[in-house]
Amino acid sequence: MMASNVSRDVSQDQSSVVQTCKPWYAFATVAAGRFVRFASRVTKHGGSALPGKVVEKIDPGFLTRTLGQLPLGVVLVSGTNGKTTTTRMVASMLSDLGLKVFTNPTGSNFVRGVVSALLTEVTFGGKLDADIAVLELDEAYAVHFVKQVKPRYALLLNVMRDQLDRFGEIDTTAKLLSHVAAATTGTVVLNREDPRIAALAAKAPAGTTVRYFGLADDLRHYFPSDDDMATTVSVEGVAGPLPSVSTPLSPRSELRGASTGTAELPADVTLTAVGDHKATFQMDGQGYATDVKLEGVYNLYNAAAALAVVRAVMQDNAAASKATAAANACAVSADELIAAVSRVTPAFGRGEVIDVNGSPVELLLVKNPMGFRLSLASFDPANADTMIAINDEYADGRDMSWLWDVDFTSLRASGVAMVSGVRAWDMALRLGYDQVPVADTNTDLEQAVTAFVNANPGTRKHIYCTYTAMLKTRAVLGRITEVRDAGVGK
Repeated sequence: MMASNVSRDVSQDQSSVVQTCKPWYAFATVAAGRFVRFASRVTKHGGSALPGKVVEKIDPGFLTRTLGQLPLGVVLVSGTNGKTTTTRMVASMLSDLGLKVFTNPTGSNFVRGVVSALLTEVTFGGKLDADIAVLELDEAYAVHFVKQVKPRYALLLNVMRDQLDRFGEIDTTAKLLSHVAAATTGTVVLNREDPRIAALAAKAPAGTTVRYFGLADDLRHYFPSDDDMATTVSVEGVAGPLPSVSTPLSPRSELRGASTGTAELPADVTLTAVGDHKATFQMDGQGYATDVKLEGVYNLYNAAAALAVVRAVMQDNAAASKATAAANACAVSADELIAAVSRVTPAFGRGEVIDVNGSPVELLLVKNPMGFRLSLASFDPANADTMIAINDEYADGRDMSWLWDVDFTSLRASGVAMVSGVRAWDMALRLGYDQVPVADTNTDLEQAVTAFVNANPGTRKHIYCTYTAMLKTRAVLGRITEVRDAGVGK
């Protein structure tokens, strides 16, 4: 691994920093924020974002000043699906390639969550020892973030129906992301296969480079956009086991409108083949096959997105630093990029595997139709026990009607051992319409998780869960076995 030696005299793009006045008491900002964090942990009140909320109130310029120190600026990652995992990929790869990276690793993707994360990394004087920041931002809060800090790089993943009570329909979400594209000063990386995201190229300001990541023709049907969705009534059996990486992936069904009309856009990175923990990416006309540690076919497409933005960062910085010794650290090859993506591990709750009494328990976050469909397609229910936990808290979205756009027929043969969460009975009803047998339904999530993971020792287990259900499930598992600390959910 290369050591970080990025030149600190790399010129900061002045347009990326919104100038703010530094208050006379700014020397005490970090101390105050850390005291609030300590107090909230001791009293168990306020949550992990409370320190950020306090700092925003007493020192509104803290975020801008702190991130403005970074010689390589900010990478902002947003979109409906895959933000947390893709942010982890980008941060991990850049670190692997020799850069010092600041990130918000637990998915605390509101602006005050970023401020809270900064408080754990800066010195009491407000110095941040990093070359670049890689930040996940919720689609709505990204709009507020770019008013304070203009990102040098933006990676915009997709727009799907998600939390309809917050965002409304997907055109509203796309409009939110358009503000990110318009604020980016260096490079915007867009999903070629999502027409609403690809259209944001028109919002990039003059002088900002636009790049794309995309799919090979025979993979497009497998990653439908929101417009391509069909209900179980019209399309059955979309989900199923993955083919061999050497076998072209044919369509599972004739999904309507699968061609997005954006195939002519040049993709900087293209996902050309997928398999069980395997993927092939094309860059500059050459294919690169690799094993990956990531779980789920959807994360292979996220990896293509991560490769595209990491490639842009390293190429741009190599060009800017070619007169310095840092050039050798930044001019990385395609082979080095592929090696870096092969070492990325899943983010918490996103294909994370936790051992419970000899049973590998996989936590699979689901929050909209496409994400749930692709999860079902990625994890073969045969020879495994399945649980589904659905909550409708604010962070999940109150409107659970999207469950009716998911095809659950792949679970008919194996059935579902446990359904839980606040909306357990709604989920059980939905499964009934797809003729999926349900062995047990229990709205008490702690009881349900405990019973599920302790049954059939040694059998692989899949838990599909919404966001707050995932946090609660991790907390329950943490009382049963050792669970990696992600800073949340306990």
